Amino acid sequence: MDIIIGILLICSFAGMVTYCIKGHNLMIGFFIMATIWTFLPIIGNMLSPNAAFDGLTVNDMLRQVYQTAPEKYGASVMNIFLGAFFGRILLDTGIAATIIRKSVELGGDNPAIILAIVNVISGFIFTSMTGGGSVIAIAVIVLPILFSIGIPKVIAFFSFTGSVAAGIFLNPINFGQYSAFFLNSNGGAEYTYNDYFPFGMLAFAVMIVIVSVASMFYLKMESLTYSWAATKNVEVVDAPGISLITPFLPVVGVIVFKLPVILCFIIASIYGLWVCGGLKGSFRDISRTISRIFTEGVKDMSALIAFWITLAMFNDAAVYAAPYFQTIIGGIIPISPLALCIMFGILAPLTWFKGPLSLIGSGAALLAVVSQTTNYPTTFLYPLFASVLIGMAHFDITISWNAWGLGFNRINSTDYMKVALIPGTLIALVLEIANFFLNNPL
Repeated sequence: MDIIIGILLICSFAGMVTYCIKGHNLMIGFFIMATIWTFLPIIGNMLSPNAAFDGLTVNDMLRQVYQTAPEKYGASVMNIFLGAFFGRILLDTGIAATIIRKSVELGGDNPAIILAIVNVISGFIFTSMTGGGSVIAIAVIVLPILFSIGIPKVIAFFSFTGSVAAGIFLNPINFGQYSAFFLNSNGGAEYTYNDYFPFGMLAFAVMIVIVSVASMFYLKMESLTYSWAATKNVEVVDAPGISLITPFLPVVGVIVFKLPVILCFIIASIYGLWVCGGLKGSFRDISRTISRIFTEGVKDMSALIAFWITLAMFNDAAVYAAPYFQTIIGGIIPISPLALCIMFGILAPLTWFKGPLSLIGSGAALLAVVSQTTNYPTTFLYPLFASVLIGMAHFDITISWNAWGLGFNRINSTDYMKVALIPGTLIALVLEIANFFLNNPL
């Protein structure tokens, strides 16, 4: 019976991958998968009791998936809301746009240097900004600049999405989202952003360097003749110079001063508003401004929150599915930390289309199997999965801002995937090897 249930779970997994590839709604898809992966183990356990479910009733399993699992994301949701509020301030005050424009000026008239500088600055910006709305808002500033200096659209977009992913490696909000997957793992609840930060810094640097070098290589292959497009003299209002440190304040507060993430976002938000003149007027006016910005930020993230609720259900349902996956594929998963790292690095493209290595997709089941098979600590498992989830999966064309960018800028998705495939795999492989040497659990 365990084999039959395992085969049915694998078939449903294949169905989910097909569902994702066709671009259907992921929130609904994960709710359906959570339901399938909850009820198939329940039925299997009724027909043939499984030792993994000893002491659990059907009500216990239902409560865990449909009640407890979403509630566990409460802390992450609060962090997401405050991060979205902060991101909206960076956009509304013009701080983000000013940083981008000034970074382009540093590059002079060399497209390759401009590309590298924009990558670094964009990466730093996204250490504190998050969400599809924020990415698109910065993209409409960065991409026209890169296009106007002759950089082909597909290379410019690859470079930009790579810099976004680099920032996400250090973003405390994204860390809170992804680390929630590991609450059921050995040491998961104790694994903090400060514990992860050294690896995050390394990942940021590796991502920026490889993406920038790959972009320059592609530029040379194109043998381009650069021509700067004539632009209208539009009056641009820059944010004050002292405001340009605002995007970096949350990370500094968390790492250097060990302050709570939410407090850091509040302090940085108030600072950004204050130096940009957003706190002028009566107390009532200031209150209305802050309330409006917070509402807009939450609205930007509302779809993501709904998605995370169903993903939380799927994540815990995967724990119940894991014993049956173990029966089918348990012998395939390597036990050696080095073999795991090499396997994840080489197979990193399987994160695309929400594939089996992507936690924001089908990978939650694989995490459950790997965690139960090896019992390795989160200090090793989180970088193992994050290296491919961020380093490779953020080039996935099914990600909301990638889908928008390809369509809006009329970039062929196949060309984009060809450009991203080798650098993305190399990034993942380098980081997996680094994870082995830095976090080897044996």
